[in-house]
Amino acid sequence: MTRDAAATPWVALFDLDGTITWRDTLVPFLWGYVKKRPGKVFKLWRLAPAFLAYVRCGDRGALKSDLIRLVMGGERRARIEAWADEFVGTLRARGRLRSAALGVLEAHREMGDHPVLLSASPDLYVPRIGRMLGFEFTLCTEVLWQGDQLDGSLKSANRHGEEKSRCLEQVRARYPGMPIIAYGNSLSDVDHMQRAERALLVNGSAGARRAAQRLNIPVSDWG
Repeated sequence: MTRDAAATPWVALFDLDGTITWRDTLVPFLWGYVKKRPGKVFKLWRLAPAFLAYVRCGDRGALKSDLIRLVMGGERRARIEAWADEFVGTLRARGRLRSAALGVLEAHREMGDHPVLLSASPDLYVPRIGRMLGFEFTLCTEVLWQGDQLDGSLKSANRHGEEKSRCLEQVRARYPGMPIIAYGNSLSDVDHMQRAERALLVNGSAGARRAAQRLNIPVSDWG
C-alpha cells in the first residue's frame, strides 16, 4: 500500500468483527462474564424467548439488547469495566486479531491516514479495542446505563447495515474533504462500503462476495 507523500490523507474506516478479529466478539464477551459468575448459567433459559422474538421479527438490535440485559443487566459499572479490560487484553494475547488487518492498519498510520473503527458491537468494550489498536475515533452501538447500573437497552441505533451508512456521513463531517476507504467483511457492510471512495471486502461469505462484485468492490482474504 503506497501513495505519494504529498497526497491528501485518507480516512481508513474499519469494521471490527470478522474484519480485524477472527470472529464475533459480543458472544465471547458475554459468555466470559457468565463463566466468571456460574450462578448466572441458571438464568440463561431466559434467552430462548429473545431468540424466538428475533426469528419472528429479525430485529438484531432488540436481540443484542435482550442478550446484554439478560447477562449483565443491573450489574455495577466497576465490575463490567473490570471484565471489559480483561476481555480486551485477551484478544491480542490469545491471537484473536488478524495479523493482516493489523498490518493494513499500521500501513495507514505510516502514511498519515486517519484510522476510524466502526462496529455494531457495543460500547461496553469496543472503544477499549479502539484505544488499544490506536484508532483515532470509534463509532459503535451505545448501551444505556441507569446511574452506576447497566440497563442494557440500546441508547443509540444498532450500528448495523444501513445505520453504518449514516455513521459514514458522521465520519465525513468529522474529517471534511478527506476520501474514505472502508474495510468490512459481511453482506451488511456492503451498503456503507459502496458509499466510500474506495472499499475492500475481506473474509466475506459467498453472498457478500457476490454483492461486492456486482458493485465493483474488490475482495480479499486476510489471515
